[in-house]
Order: sequence, then structure tokens, then C-alpha cells
Amino acid sequence: MLSETSTATVRATLPAVGAAIGDIADLFYRKLFEAHPELLRDLFNRGNQASGAQRQALAGSIAAFATHLVEHPDTRPDVMLGRIAHKHASLGVTAAQYEIVHTHLFAAIAEVLGDAVTPEVAAAWDEVYWLMANALISIEERLYAQQGVVAGDVWRDWEVVSRVEETDDVATFRIRPADGAPAPDFRPGQYVSVQVELADGAHQIRQYSLSSAPGSEVRSLTVKRVREAGAPDGEVSNHLHAAVAAGDTLRVSAPYGDLVLDASDAPVLLASAGIGCTPMLSMLEHLAATGHTAPVTVVHGDRSPATHALRVDHDRLTAKLPDAAAHFWYENPEPGHPADRTGRVDLSGLDIAPGTRAYLCGPLPFMRSIRTQLLAEGVPASDIHYEVFGPDMWLAQD
Repeated sequence: MLSETSTATVRATLPAVGAAIGDIADLFYRKLFEAHPELLRDLFNRGNQASGAQRQALAGSIAAFATHLVEHPDTRPDVMLGRIAHKHASLGVTAAQYEIVHTHLFAAIAEVLGDAVTPEVAAAWDEVYWLMANALISIEERLYAQQGVVAGDVWRDWEVVSRVEETDDVATFRIRPADGAPAPDFRPGQYVSVQVELADGAHQIRQYSLSSAPGSEVRSLTVKRVREAGAPDGEVSNHLHAAVAAGDTLRVSAPYGDLVLDASDAPVLLASAGIGCTPMLSMLEHLAATGHTAPVTVVHGDRSPATHALRVDHDRLTAKLPDAAAHFWYENPEPGHPADRTGRVDLSGLDIAPGTRAYLCGPLPFMRSIRTQLLAEGVPASDIHYEVFGPDMWLAQD
């Protein structure tokens, strides 16, 4: 992995780089978008750029990768790299774009750290960058090959067959390939990117989990309209809700994502909150369709029954399994809802079967809480899998 000389240099400079990595990431993006405004318009998520979430995630990933190289020189952080590579593949990122990133990232490092960036320091961190970049390029090439597409050419037109209003702010779009060709295979839990043209001409991209199981030419995307007090409305989700109906065409990527249901007969726990239920529903439908016989525990938290998207499907699919139970927690429940299912999700009253494999999706505090509870119940960390919608802020904060 990292050469012996560079390891010593990176170890010595990691505290200084780590302390400045936020400023470096901020300057990097400003330089990148000044030189390539089309990347902000047509590739990067403008909402995440405005909020600073993407900058935090970039800083966290670089710091985590460098730390891993120094502390665990004989291994590679493949889980982190795989998660990033799947997201890149869904966006159609190509190897040439890593050269562009390198140019502006190292210009930012030099400007922020000044005279501290000696030739030796620059060479060591250049090695770190290309170890990470080449690892991602290699994984992304494999992902493209698995989908039978040329690197970066992930987009197809899909026809909207129907639209279903699940709640006031959640709609399901059922889509099929517009050209009549077979739909690409996917695994339960994966997502696709959706690209839309907005009023200002930008082609913004967002990822949405496939909320139906594999096996049908018609796929389901369940989209929550992003409207949060004190923050800009979600550009793509609001466009989809306001402007897309049956008969329209959507630009959709091949499916990707590393949170996938293992093909095993082990007990399963599916834990979600809010719109995080979407990949869990795909997994649950697949378990029901394949006759899974081991225990399945479905856990979901939401503000109220009225905001619980796909609640009927949660109940219906759970009932199809021979040894399954669904448990719903609501902050504002209807009259008669059990008191021990009011408020935040608490696993203490549930039986977690030995050998359970757990899958989590929802807001970061929710997933941290569930993971902590599962570890306390004796579930190994290696059997707890999660999906973060948007930049991986878990990584950035750990």
C-alpha cells in the first residue's frame, strides 16, 4: 500500500492536515466549480453543496483513508471504498474526472497549508490520493462491467407507468424501460440515480432506492418531497412531485448500492425510519417472494401513521412470511396505539434471534441508536449493515 517513506510523512502530518481538511475541502470545491461550473450544474448535488454536507463527507473520507493506511498498512478500507464507488457508478463518474479532482484538491492543499507543504509532504499525500483514486477507479470499472455498460454510460430512458400518492409528501413512481428492452437486474436494497432537467437548465441527479423486489420489468421508486424548515426545498424531489406523471419519461441510471440483502437463510432484522423504509420494503418483498422461513423482525419509526409511507405494504408483506412480526413506533400515534411503541424505536422488548443479520436505513441518529442497541443485544458489528441517504456523514463524524 503506502510506501515506507510516505507512511512516516503522512503519520507526521496527519494531525495538521486533519485539522485543516474542512478548509481544504471548502476551497477545493470553490476552485473546482470555478473551473468547471458544469460539474455543479449537472453532476454534483447543489443542495448538499449549499448545506456543506458534501464538503464534510469528502473531508471525512480522505481523513479516514489516510488514517487507515497509516494504522492498518496491510489492509484496505474496502467497505468505505465500495460505498463511495457504488455512488460514483450511479452518477456515471469516469477515470478522467479523478485527474480534474487531483488538480484542484492539491491546489487547495497548497494554498491552505502554505509552506508546510514541502516536496516530501506533497509527494506523500499525492501517493495517498492516487491509492484511493485508483482503488475507486478499479471498483467502478468492475461495477460498470457487471451492468454491461461502458464506463460512465449508465443512463437510459424509462417510462412512468403509474404514480401512487402514498402520503401527503411521498409518491411512488412505477417505471419500465422506454425502449422495451429488458430491465437490468438488481439486488434487494439497491438504488438508482434519477436525472431531471430543472427550470434553469441544470440536470440535477439524486439517488432513490428501488422499493420493489427484483423480478419484474416494472420497477418502483418511492420519493419523499424534501421540505424542511430553514433549508431549501429539495430540487429534484419537488420537481418529481410537481411535474412527473404517468406517460412521462425519466432518465434513470443502472442500479447500484452496497446495502444488499444477503442470500442466506439467517434470521433478518429490517430497521427503518421515515423514507428509509424504501430499501427495506424491497428486501421484505424479496423475502416473502422467495419463501424465507427464518425469523424476520420488521422495525419502523415515523412521526405518525399518516406519514408512514408504504405502511400497508409493511403489514401485507410481513403477513406473508411464516415467522415474521412488524413493530411500528410513532412520535404522534393514533388513539389506542401501545404506549411502548410511542416515541423513539426501542428494541429492548423484542426477541432478536441468534445469528440475526440486521439492515438499517434512516436518519443518522436513528441508525446510531439502533446499531448501539443491536451491539448490546450481542449482534456482531459485521452483521449490521446500513444505508445513508446522501453524503455518508456517519463516516465524516466517526
